Amino acid sequence: MHRFSRTVLPLLLCTLPIVASASDVIRYKLPDSTFPISAAVEVPAGKTMVYLSGQMGQMPKDASASNGAPASMGDTKTQTISALAHIKKQLESMHLSMGDVVKMQVFLVADKNKGDKLDFAGFMDGYTQFFGTKAQPNLPSRSAVQVAALVVPAALVEIEVTAVRP
Repeated sequence: MHRFSRTVLPLLLCTLPIVASASDVIRYKLPDSTFPISAAVEVPAGKTMVYLSGQMGQMPKDASASNGAPASMGDTKTQTISALAHIKKQLESMHLSMGDVVKMQVFLVADKNKGDKLDFAGFMDGYTQFFGTKAQPNLPSRSAVQVAALVVPAALVEIEVTAVRP
C-alpha cells in the first residue's frame, strides 16, 4: 500500500460528515408552554448544517411608488408569510423542508401604520402558518429582536434560518 493511502486516506475519511437521520435531531420543548418554538435544538456532531441568509417579504409585482412615497410591502403578517414562503422555496430547491429548520433569527421593525408599534402578533400569525402545524410540527429555536430599520425602507421583517440536512 502506498504511504499516502496509509496516512492521509484514513484522515480524510474521518473528516467526512456522519450521515444521521432527521430523528437524531432533538428538540426540547419549552416547559409548561404551548408557545410554538423549541427551547433548544440539539444537532448531533457531523450533521450538515445549511445557513440561509436573511430573507424579507417580496415586493408585490404591482407595487409602485406614488408621489415619492415608498411602495408598500404589506403589514408585518403579510411580510412574514412572504419571507417564510420564500425561505420554504429556497429550502426545497436544496432538497430540504421547513421541518429541517433548527434555528431562526427574526428582525422586526415597528410599523408606522400601527403607531410605530412592533406588531409581534402579526408576526406570530404568519409564523404559525409554517411552524407548529399538523403538517409541519417541528419547531425551531428562535430569537426575535426589534431593530430600528432594515436595508429595504418598507421592510418590517427579515428572517434567517439554519437547517440541518437529514
